[in-house]
Amino acid sequence: MILRAPANGIELAYETFGSPGGRPLLLIMGLGAQLIHWDEGFCELLAGRGHHVVRFDNRDAGESTHLRDAAVPASGGDGRAPYLLD
Repeated sequence: MILRAPANGIELAYETFGSPGGRPLLLIMGLGAQLIHWDEGFCELLAGRGHHVVRFDNRDAGESTHLRDAAVPASGGDGRAPYLLD
């Protein structure tokens, strides 16, 4: 089941596997990737080994908030983008 975590005015979509009391394991696929890129069977295998696995959609990907109207970020920036690449 997809859950949502609010953070700094956006929502990140995430999914968990295993017991919340297990050793936490955050799976980070990379910029622009969706949580579905982490194979569900792999997540379940890790959970079966005692981990509480969390996989998530990055901002602007999947079910997380998309910043379609935001300016494109650039190194140094001109102040219009909501974040910088520096």
